[in-house]
Amino acid sequence: MAKADDIKTLAAQRVRELMSKASGWEQFVDMKVGGQTADLVMKFKMGDKPHTLAIGVTSLGQPRQIRETVTRLLEIRKEMPEAYPVAVSPYISPQSASLLKRSGLGYLDLSGNCYLSFENVLIEKEGKPNLRPSTRPLKSLFAPRATRVVRVVLVDPQHAWRLEELAKAADVSLGHAHNVVKRLEELSWVERNGQQRIQVTRPGELLDAWVDAYSYRQNDVQAYFSPERITRGLVAELGRAAHEAHRRYAFTLHSGAALVAPNVRFPAIHCYLEGDPEPVARSLGLRPGEGEGNVYLLAPYDQGVFYAPLAKGGLPVVCLPQLYADLYHYERRGRDQAAHLRREAMGY
Repeated sequence: MAKADDIKTLAAQRVRELMSKASGWEQFVDMKVGGQTADLVMKFKMGDKPHTLAIGVTSLGQPRQIRETVTRLLEIRKEMPEAYPVAVSPYISPQSASLLKRSGLGYLDLSGNCYLSFENVLIEKEGKPNLRPSTRPLKSLFAPRATRVVRVVLVDPQHAWRLEELAKAADVSLGHAHNVVKRLEELSWVERNGQQRIQVTRPGELLDAWVDAYSYRQNDVQAYFSPERITRGLVAELGRAAHEAHRRYAFTLHSGAALVAPNVRFPAIHCYLEGDPEPVARSLGLRPGEGEGNVYLLAPYDQGVFYAPLAKGGLPVVCLPQLYADLYHYERRGRDQAAHLRREAMGY
């Protein structure tokens, strides 16, 4: 994790690069402003117009830390109204970026993302990936087994869980559940009520963070061609073949979305299938594809994908958070379908 002094130095360089036509630069480190400290104050002129940036640095750009920085910067703005407050971190996640914009603050990170909007200045760059993997403290939070806990709380965000109950539902050890919940608490994504029960507080932010760290391609995807047209009848046949082989299975991506919302068209079938897919594929007359096909059988990256399946037309579909996460990075209109699913069915 980058040190605060290093972040300040790099942030100052980045501001000067973004404001390349500015002149008359002045720079102050750790300036006391009322009861707060601005980590960096930068003054400059654009033409004859003076400008001031009050910069707050955090070594972690996730929502909890960003909220603390927002509070500090808003207090600095009260004391120094001529200054435009800017949050700086090695990497600012999309949900943190949204939080800062809603608060009327700017931001920039060391991976190339930024948003600066003051007077006649507007600079916005987004979508840059984290260039410093060591600053990804959420990697372990979204490791396969840890994601089981995340999935459980997202499936039923209104439920207040006892730790033992949560561990059992997620099929993880009590100690593992405790560690995941502790991390979620640190990020303000869950909290404990007066009875010490655990409840998700910001399910939308948690879902966004999971999706940012996940792709359906983490599963082992085997492609096949079907001699039949892709129809709901073929979906039912695949379900029947998996059931007769005593395999757990669940539909996802567009075929899963089509079972949840019948007006959705699906050009291919995607189905999570436990165990070796070959016997099931042969029983349906499917022939292997070379990376491309119209039937895809996914060996799950973790058995948690089978948690709380939806029963639609007598067929299992992965739970809504898993369906959303799978769709989001799917190349063929996946993000559109994910947005529709979230808007119409998820409520967060």
